[in-house]
Amino acid sequence: QVQLVESGGGLVQAGGSLRLSCAASGGTFSNYVMGWFRQAPGKEREFVAFISRMNSNTYYGDSVKGRFTISFDNDKNTVYLQMNSLKPEDTAVYYCAANQYYSIKAKEYNYWGQGTQVTVSS
Repeated sequence: QVQLVESGGGLVQAGGSLRLSCAASGGTFSNYVMGWFRQAPGKEREFVAFISRMNSNTYYGDSVKGRFTISFDNDKNTVYLQMNSLKPEDTAVYYCAANQYYSIKAKEYNYWGQGTQVTVSS
């Protein structure tokens, strides 16, 4: 049973930083694409970033490019999202997801974590 467990969310002031973690277990993730999505109240789930476990290729959504960095620790089987220069509009529940293909579409991801709240105050 694949499990993804996020942590690291919280309240931060605009301009601050947070690092989200997603611990993966229950599967062989060596050929998976690990993604981060977010969803604000009343809005659709939005693609944030993904990283390929096979070749470490990364891709970012336009709204976070240059501010967020996705990475993976093989020893810990954990994917990270380093978020810098946070803005109030980054406020959302952030979800970790896993898939076997490159995709920016939430519906194409097979496995999801429970989400972690990030709130950025102005």
